[in-house]
Amino acid sequence: MRVYAEAKEAKEAYQLVKKLQTYFVDRLNEVSTKLGGKKECTAIEWERDKGRHGGGVRYETRDDTLFNRGSVNISQVHYDDDIDKKLSSATAISTIIHPSNPHAPSMHMHISWTQMRDGKGYWRIMADLNPSLKNDTFKRKFKEALKVSTDTYYKEGQEQGDKYFYIPALARTRGVSHFYLENFNTGYFEVDKTFAYQIGISVIDTYINIIMQAIKDHPTSTSQEKSLQLDYHTLYLFQVLTLDRGTTSGLLVHDQNDVGIMGSIPSHVNRELLASWISKVSKPQDALLLALLEALPDELPTPVEDETKKKLAHAVRVHYKKYPKALDMQASGQTIPTTVDNHN
Repeated sequence: MRVYAEAKEAKEAYQLVKKLQTYFVDRLNEVSTKLGGKKECTAIEWERDKGRHGGGVRYETRDDTLFNRGSVNISQVHYDDDIDKKLSSATAISTIIHPSNPHAPSMHMHISWTQMRDGKGYWRIMADLNPSLKNDTFKRKFKEALKVSTDTYYKEGQEQGDKYFYIPALARTRGVSHFYLENFNTGYFEVDKTFAYQIGISVIDTYINIIMQAIKDHPTSTSQEKSLQLDYHTLYLFQVLTLDRGTTSGLLVHDQNDVGIMGSIPSHVNRELLASWISKVSKPQDALLLALLEALPDELPTPVEDETKKKLAHAVRVHYKKYPKALDMQASGQTIPTTVDNHN
C-alpha cells in the first residue's frame, strides 16, 4: 500500500492487522520448515485506485506438500479525500488456510476495524474451524482456545457464529466451531484493540498446533479421505459464494482485488456435487449456482485457478446487481453490517 488512512484509530488498527499477519505467516513458514518442503509464503500487493484509496498485501502459501491453498490478507481501504463517503476507512486481516492433508482442518479468521466519517467505529471478529474429517479433539481444543481468549463474549460470539455459518439448503453448518462478533465496540478503543489482538494470536497458535499434530499423527491419507475432503471443499465454495456476506460485499464494492477476495476458495472442487444442490436452493439463488457452474471448468476434480476465480467473482457481481433483494438471503449474525452502503 502506498497511502494510509489519516485517523489515529485506523492507523493503530492497521498496525494490529499487520502484526497479526507477520506472526501468522512466520508460523506457517515454521510448519513448512519442520514438516514440509521448506517453501515460504510469498507476498502479493494490490492497490485501490492506484493507491489513492489504499489497498493491501496478501501472503499466499507455496508449499503444496502441506497446503492445498492458503492466503493471509491484510487491507485498508480509505476515503480521506472524499468527505461525501459515509465510510472513512476499513482495515482488516482475513485469512483462510486449506491444508493438503484431509486430517488437518481448514481455518478461517477475520478481524477488522470499520471507521465511519463521524469518527465512530466498530470491530468485526470471526474465527471458525472447518474440518473435512471428524476429530473431536481438535474441535475441543479450538473451542477451548476461543472460550479463554473471548471470555464473557464467548456465548454471544458462538451463537452469532453458528447462525452466520449455517447453510439452510443443506441443513448444516460450514464448520464445527464458529465465533462471530459484529459491531463490537465497548467504548474503549485500546481495550477492544487488545482484545482483538489476543483473540488473533490465540487462534493462530491453536490452529498451528492442530495442523502440526494432524500431520504428525496422519502423515498419509486414503483415497476415500481425499474424496471426503474434495466434497467438503465443494461445500466451502458453495457457502462462500452463495451465503458469505463479507465476500459478496467485497466483490460489490470494487473489482480491483477479485483474486485476493477469492483467496478462500480451495484449489479443486466437485462440480457434479455442486450441481446436485441446485434443487435445494431458493430462487433466485438457483440462478447464481448455475452461473457459478458455468464459470467452473468442465473437469473432475474441478480446478479453481486465478482465471476461474475472476469468472466466479464476475458471476457473483452480475447476479446481485440483477437481484439486489437476494442480498437479504445471505448469512448474518444478530445484526447486518451495511458494508456496501458505507462505500457509497
